[in-house]
Amino acid sequence: MSNFEFKNQTGFYRGKVRDVYSIGEDLLVMIASDRISAFDVILPRPIPFKGQVLNQIASHMLEATRDICPNWLLATPAPTVSIGKKCVPLKIEMVVRGYLTGHAWRTYKSGKRILCGVEMPAGMNENDQFDLPIITPSTKAAEGHDEDIDAKTIVESGLASKDDWGKLCTIALQLFERGAQIAGERGLILVDTKYEFGKIGNEIYLMDEVHTPDSSRYFFTAGYKERQLRGERQPQLSKEFVREWLIENNFMGKEGQIVPTMSDEWVNTISNRYIELYEKVIGKPFIPKKLDKKEIFNRTTIALQQRS
Repeated sequence: MSNFEFKNQTGFYRGKVRDVYSIGEDLLVMIASDRISAFDVILPRPIPFKGQVLNQIASHMLEATRDICPNWLLATPAPTVSIGKKCVPLKIEMVVRGYLTGHAWRTYKSGKRILCGVEMPAGMNENDQFDLPIITPSTKAAEGHDEDIDAKTIVESGLASKDDWGKLCTIALQLFERGAQIAGERGLILVDTKYEFGKIGNEIYLMDEVHTPDSSRYFFTAGYKERQLRGERQPQLSKEFVREWLIENNFMGKEGQIVPTMSDEWVNTISNRYIELYEKVIGKPFIPKKLDKKEIFNRTTIALQQRS
């Protein structure tokens, strides 16, 4: 936990994995912690360098997509810190799926062919590619689980105007195409991801993290087709391995379930996997940087002064 008090601070919010400080009327400081969550539950032990991994991947991807849509990020003064513009959030998560995986597959496997108002083709197998990426939005819940929602309900309920909804779909698909291109250059497949947007005035801004292993799934390009033909499991780069461990230990965030004990060995394994994710997605060696709170505070304060 960061527990800072910045000049002109007007608010503070502790999310599942980030501490968010409001500065004045138009800036945010977002500090990525080493906390890890799954099934909407914060797990009991932090993961060394996880915050740095996610913050640096997000920064890299936000810069790589800035030509598609303006985004909130202004500066990254420390490995775990981002400073950006405060937007009015649109309470929708734009989930783009290129492959029948995860929640989409579980829905499909249950016999349903409609997800968030989108029809999924018959005769597909787990991890098959859709002919074209689909958008399966969800509500952005302040607490508890996000819920699937369809485009008609989004517009009718006022979560987005018809015009904004059309723009969000166009931008989300363009971002996904760029993310898939970047992944392809690294020998990876961008399987699915989520985007969050907000507005400043009438303009739509991309917010939060982008194309990170916490918000996205990646497959390996090499051997993908062969594994599909043989009906084999697709290894992936994402936080999914943590979810799988929890499921194996009878935890899915349901009432009465207890989070399994996380050993030192398991915590180190998770940390190493996140570092591996960074190096594969970014294509550069990860350089661990552990700054003390005073250094983080000083760097952030200087960056904020430069913005004032």
